[in-house]
Amino acid sequence: MTTAPNDTARDSRDRVIVFDTTMRDGEQSPGASMSLDEKLELAKILEDMRVDVIEAGFPIASNGDFEAVREISKIVTESTICGLARAGMVDIERCAEAIRPAKRGRIHTFLSTSPSHRDHILKASQEDILEMITKSVTHARNLCDDIEWSAQDATRTEQDFLRRCVEAAIKAGAKTVNIPDTVGYSYPSEYADIFRDIIENVPGADEIILSTHCHNDLGLAVANSLAGVQGGARQIEVAVNGIGERAGNAALEEVVMALKVRGDALPYYTGVETQHITRASRYVSAITGFPVQFNKAIVGKNAFAHESGIHQDGMLKDRGTYEIMSPETVGQGASNLVMGKHAGRAGFREKLKELGYELGQNALNEAFQRFKDLADKKKHVFDDDIVALVDDALASGADRIQVKHLRVIAGTDGPQEATLTVSVDGDERSATATGDGPVDAVFNAIHEVVPHTAMLRLFQVHAVTEGTDAQAQVSVRLEEDGRIATGQAADTDTLTASAKAYVNALNNLFARKEKTAPEAIASGF
Repeated sequence: MTTAPNDTARDSRDRVIVFDTTMRDGEQSPGASMSLDEKLELAKILEDMRVDVIEAGFPIASNGDFEAVREISKIVTESTICGLARAGMVDIERCAEAIRPAKRGRIHTFLSTSPSHRDHILKASQEDILEMITKSVTHARNLCDDIEWSAQDATRTEQDFLRRCVEAAIKAGAKTVNIPDTVGYSYPSEYADIFRDIIENVPGADEIILSTHCHNDLGLAVANSLAGVQGGARQIEVAVNGIGERAGNAALEEVVMALKVRGDALPYYTGVETQHITRASRYVSAITGFPVQFNKAIVGKNAFAHESGIHQDGMLKDRGTYEIMSPETVGQGASNLVMGKHAGRAGFREKLKELGYELGQNALNEAFQRFKDLADKKKHVFDDDIVALVDDALASGADRIQVKHLRVIAGTDGPQEATLTVSVDGDERSATATGDGPVDAVFNAIHEVVPHTAMLRLFQVHAVTEGTDAQAQVSVRLEEDGRIATGQAADTDTLTASAKAYVNALNNLFARKEKTAPEAIASGF
């Protein structure tokens, strides 16, 4: 088995700062929307994981983003809390206000530098850009000690001009300079060379932290990020599960584990406590409604599954034959059948800890009751069942609309009929509707109690575990006026799960509509 060097060998390696942008760039992924409470919980998980910098939001984008950054700044003490700002003075001041409560705060300001962005978006000359960099970074530096500056679309910027931009940012007081691959255009050797060139040719570049921020449009985000580190970057910007604009960002779990497992070829290390990775992955999936693909590296359901007879034989003889890391290092454990309806609260709490969940008393009580209800329906409750029911509760906990009662008449003699009761901000509403099949009837009933114009773009069902009593996990994606929202839910009754998933998607859609940020200010770098 390939292993990482011992911690005692870290002195011979360079520390890489992990900068998480799940709550900022990740939330810009179409359909991904997080409530304030969800962001606060995610911030605690990231802090437990020992993530160095948490980019909590874009304060000028909306009141919701501002509140999220400010409230996270109040509760997180170990990680640096970062807010994003455009080059405008108002943006920067709003960001400074949001991070003011933070023990360690950072203003992250950016400006486009490529010919395409200069000509078509900013309509500004190179000299205009340089002046804007100097003014914005200087202003930010007067409000906060820790300033990061990003050159949006850096990898499509002329190299000589990029050098001048980086130099201007350094002179103005930036302590970190980010060289983002905004549209996922670069490839590893090219990206590494950009950093080498900056370090060799820009005065002061060797005295600050250079950062990567890679998008996955060509599937190269992780490879490019690691190449950037080899070129001299010492900060990597990532998102849990790789969520983000378009094809997403470099995945936190993949970058961190690549550095941990391949310390022989990559002489760098992070401070991340990797046993929290799966917990973070599952939580982000639950609150965004974005399922993690089964074959996803590190955190996928099949990441440590071995079906081939040859592989199974090798695993029985020595796990190192087919595993380069153990599932325990990332917080994944083997499923078992020890939980049933006679399990007690203490045992359930320990099981949750094994699975990476540490719930407060109220949340624990609710989860335990859901577990007992599930155990009454199922003979055996698997780990995946528990994960599904806890994640389902987390995903729906802050929902304005909640499913209270559902009765469906189905069969060969149509039309199928659904009678539904939901709670909307505490007010119960009921309706009966027919449809072309039971699922269609359920969705039509939802439309009657909660009128909307959203179009159904995805309806997907899969079994959480095996057997006829398995929980069904349903994913629903809705689109309205260009906004996309995804919802998930799990239940032993497929139609109930379908109703809850659709309602969850509606809640996420309404939350997204409340955000006031226009398209123009969104930036994935």
